Amino acid sequence: MPNMCMTKCPMPSQDPKVRARNFDEVALGYTYEMAVEEAKRCLGCPKKPCSAACPVQIDIPAFIKCVAEEDMEGAYKVLSASSALPAVCGRVCPQENQCEGKCVRGIKGEPVAIGRLERFVADWHREHSAEQPVKPESNGHKVAVIGAGPSGLTAAGDLARLGYEVTVYEALHTAGGVLVYGIPEFRLPKAIVQKEIDNLTAMGVKIETNMVIGKVLTIDELFDEMGFEAVFIGSGAGLPRFMNIPGESLKGVYSANEYLTRINLMKAYREGSATPIKKSKKVAVVGGGNVAMDAARSAMRLGAEEVYIVYRRGMEELPARKEEVEHAIEEGIIFRTLTNPVEVLGDEKGNVCGMKCVEMELGEPDASGRRRPIVKEGSEFVLEVDTMIMSIGTSPNPLIRSTTPGLETNRHGCIVVKDEAGLTSREGVYAGGDAVTGAATVILAMGAGKNAAKAIDEYIKAKK
Repeated sequence: MPNMCMTKCPMPSQDPKVRARNFDEVALGYTYEMAVEEAKRCLGCPKKPCSAACPVQIDIPAFIKCVAEEDMEGAYKVLSASSALPAVCGRVCPQENQCEGKCVRGIKGEPVAIGRLERFVADWHREHSAEQPVKPESNGHKVAVIGAGPSGLTAAGDLARLGYEVTVYEALHTAGGVLVYGIPEFRLPKAIVQKEIDNLTAMGVKIETNMVIGKVLTIDELFDEMGFEAVFIGSGAGLPRFMNIPGESLKGVYSANEYLTRINLMKAYREGSATPIKKSKKVAVVGGGNVAMDAARSAMRLGAEEVYIVYRRGMEELPARKEEVEHAIEEGIIFRTLTNPVEVLGDEKGNVCGMKCVEMELGEPDASGRRRPIVKEGSEFVLEVDTMIMSIGTSPNPLIRSTTPGLETNRHGCIVVKDEAGLTSREGVYAGGDAVTGAATVILAMGAGKNAAKAIDEYIKAKK
């Protein structure tokens, strides 16, 4: 019988007061019974509006039908046919703006909990199945992938399934990109990321770390000396932006990228870690996206007494996921919206001791469609903090574009592509993810990697 309950089955989670001081995963996941009951809420719409809204085109009704029928392995096969990283997507994908946002059940109630079911199926497979991915027979062609983040890993996985010999070049010492350096353990355990990567290497994907393309090798050398027939650039957008206000060079000012990399990749939160990080009492995180929420919640877990989100628009305009904002509020993060910093204040030793701010009000919509923040006259005040974390966006590192003649980029440093397939101005070179769009979501990067893999396959077949 269908489950006609108007609301989702709640996701069990750690108590906010407990989780705010540890790095264990916040959401505990569905039980078997919860997953089956939630899956029965799906109406199995023949037009599949949820699938149409999924950047990697998962057959969502099909995998949920398997869960409702208690065929968990069948559900995993449906998921893995389209997604190289189902356990990751089930945790960090903004389903509310994509698949769940188009769910018919959401018209008169809450949509089906597609993300929670995806997470359950991927976790169930990892815990119960001994089956290992099989390396497909080689088709004799080689493709290079630059960057082992979500876009690069997706492209690599799809190409490997088609029989290509794929080598992924990663600049850091660990594969995973933003999944390992950016997203905290309490949202995405790194053991889960590693398992997804292990599945790709079992399919024959080679991953070479500590390989900075543009320094160790250039894209021209990948073609001319290494014998690759196509290259996919999925190098992300890891260059942080700052506000260029007075005091940003003081001790205690971090970019969110640096702060989260120290915590997530270098494990600065662990007792006895060799990676230094400031033990702050009062922290201000400037920005309102998911990265800002991650930085603020991480600062709380490192022992800060007060943590502020400082954002120049209102709560309604926060770009972060609703769930992440709710979790931050539950954990005691203080939101100072309609506020903008104008100067970082320092003490006689050059340490941050405060942040001079102004209050804002919203005016007419700007080019993005959001109401433009305007400074309130005479509203200046000082927020006492000892650490400031800048989370106002990132842009691609210029290294690849500066070492690749003929590679067109725009004024933001992003690679220009000709179509959804990611074809660049260089023949045989494709790009996708944050290197093209600037900082965006994991699932959009995966969708770009998937589109590029298909295009690369067509390009190489056409050359035969």
